Amino acid sequence: KLDAALPEFDDPNIDKDAAVQGILEDDSPYPEVRSAVANTDDPDIPVSTLRSWFLGICWAILIPARFPPNNSALHLTFFPQGLNQFFYFRYPSVIVTGIVAQLLVFPIGRAWAKFLPNWKILGVSLNPGPFSIKEHVLITIMATVGYQSAYATDIVAVQRVYYGQIYNFGYKWMLVMSTQLIGFSIGGVARRFLVHPPSMIWPTNLVTCALFNTLHAQTYAGIGTRGGISRERFFLYAFLASAVWYVFPAYLFSALSYFSWVCWIAPDNIPVNQMFGYVHGLGMSLVTFDWAQIAYIGSPLATPWWAEANIAVGFTFFFWILTPILHYTNTWNSMYLPISSRTSFDNTGAPYDVTKIINPDSTFNQEAYSAYSPLFLSTTFAISYGLSFASITATLTHAFLFFRKQIWTQARRAMKEQPDIHARLMSRYPQAITNQQVGLNVITELIIGYALPGRPVAMMLFKTWGYITMAQALQFTSDFKLGHYMKIPPRAMFLAQVIASVIAGTTQLGVQSWMFTNIPELCSTDQKDGFICPGTEVFGTASIIWGVIGPARQFSKGQSKLRHAHSERPALTFFFLIGFICPVIAYLVSRKYPNGIMRYVKRVVLLPSSFLTLIRCNFSFPVIFSGTGYIPPASAVNYVPWAIVGFIFQYVVRRRHFSWWTKYNYVLSAALDAGVAVSAVLIFFCLQYPKNGTIGLNSIQTWWGNTVYANTADAAGTPMKIVADGDFFGPRTWA
Repeated sequence: KLDAALPEFDDPNIDKDAAVQGILEDDSPYPEVRSAVANTDDPDIPVSTLRSWFLGICWAILIPARFPPNNSALHLTFFPQGLNQFFYFRYPSVIVTGIVAQLLVFPIGRAWAKFLPNWKILGVSLNPGPFSIKEHVLITIMATVGYQSAYATDIVAVQRVYYGQIYNFGYKWMLVMSTQLIGFSIGGVARRFLVHPPSMIWPTNLVTCALFNTLHAQTYAGIGTRGGISRERFFLYAFLASAVWYVFPAYLFSALSYFSWVCWIAPDNIPVNQMFGYVHGLGMSLVTFDWAQIAYIGSPLATPWWAEANIAVGFTFFFWILTPILHYTNTWNSMYLPISSRTSFDNTGAPYDVTKIINPDSTFNQEAYSAYSPLFLSTTFAISYGLSFASITATLTHAFLFFRKQIWTQARRAMKEQPDIHARLMSRYPQAITNQQVGLNVITELIIGYALPGRPVAMMLFKTWGYITMAQALQFTSDFKLGHYMKIPPRAMFLAQVIASVIAGTTQLGVQSWMFTNIPELCSTDQKDGFICPGTEVFGTASIIWGVIGPARQFSKGQSKLRHAHSERPALTFFFLIGFICPVIAYLVSRKYPNGIMRYVKRVVLLPSSFLTLIRCNFSFPVIFSGTGYIPPASAVNYVPWAIVGFIFQYVVRRRHFSWWTKYNYVLSAALDAGVAVSAVLIFFCLQYPKNGTIGLNSIQTWWGNTVYANTADAAGTPMKIVADGDFFGPRTWA
């Protein structure tokens, strides 16, 4: 029974001794799961109630929508505005995450249970009794479906801003609905691979589970008899501390967030600023005191250490070693550009003006392109595309070499691994039929870029349908794993997600349409209220690279008799080969040294056991290549402190203070996230949004602690080389 309950593959998350303990206790073999998820269920707890549906639909509207106060500068009225959609176009942005809904729904649900009468409406109880944890989960899932801007709204924005195309609401609605719902419509395979097996732990969901159980005072599901304060009190203290502290890096002393202290010492030294800066640099200053920066790519307290170590290795090699080598050797004429940037440039160093190379119907104009400029990218932007190429082939190769037997077995049988307690408890509920098709946006961009070059709108549509299928299917599956842990009936989960997606997408689209009609100069680089649309800028840049100019001119040789600007850039296509070769090498090494190569290294160099334990991790090249996918706009400020914090909690504390870790780790992560989210909203609406942002204009906003990081070459994005007036860099001719 013990052997059957353990995965047949080499799982870096498994500790066999701890797994045996969990199985003997009729619990999950993974201590992470045991620390956050209860191994009991009461099927009579209400879930799909009038209360849960009413609050869930309200939050599905509210998180994408709000009623802002009157503001003469923006000519706002009491028209329902999308909160996250509204601020998606603003920089800096305020995002109300699902954890805010998770916290605020709790007192509302408790108040509903206490004050509303127990009447019935069409036979449905208005007040079914105490507010249950399962109702709370269902409401939160409906809220989180729409907390992020619908991907297709960027297509609408780019069409309008970059290509001057404005269509009616019906076209926009059909576009958004098709992209939002396509991931749900694929049907049935993902659950047996990604939900039922105990080894599919979905670490981020464990933070959410810990918070649910903490709020509803579920019995401590951790390991051992750890003393100390309760998890509820610990959460309260950590939440308050996080919320209060965030006022400093977010408002009073923002240099604590962008703590590029080396740049402050030498603000005009360009190489120093490129290496140590946080805005346009590589972030070697290492330090930030802002949890929002640390958790920008995900909570380091939720990601396993072996995965964090792989990502740290990939970041160090590709962005701290390879990027400076390429940049300072002027590869791709990069010394005329910032070392890191999210936009594209022409051959004078100015932002690329796509309107100069397209026809009135938004198709590519060859003559205009030859007369204007080729397109240039910062070094980090180019490397990020190379890593995207490598991650595609590495994932396929790694999956085939290391997991082909497991995939084949799971494809033939509904579930190979022995079901754990959570799978057995869920088996009593009727199952929903779901499916998943995995697609990657880079692959879709490559395919459509070669198939239909010079057609940016077609590229954006094809890319979105290809990418969002994967994204929505994974979101759907992630929520089902959350429901699996919290014992939510799958049919109710599926219906809640679909309805919430339709409501949220419609709300977001309505908000965007209103904004373009009522906010002056929306998406312009100098919009006075900060609505410069940074996400739309990245999306628009991709449409130029892959859609207008096309990958053939960017990454292929032999496309023209003329030598174009990026004839060296085809070297990036070798990342496809690198992505294929690296897992093969790792596989051969693992076969040669099945017990780990480091034990053999120890015999030769006599390394201490503690050091070997530290560096001994399962190298996963798909994780190494894809882990830095947030760059740009993320930088080392989002990776290095993240890895350091992850090492402290996921390695040191977990190994040396395991009982503390299993009781408090995920609660701490939830508290830090929640404190930052709530504090960010309060700061914005109390201090930054009123009076057109003039509160503290000549005091707090201008003191040294809020300006020192902005008065540097890093903040200005100053390149190493400057183009002379009337001249340009790069090739003299291109096509």
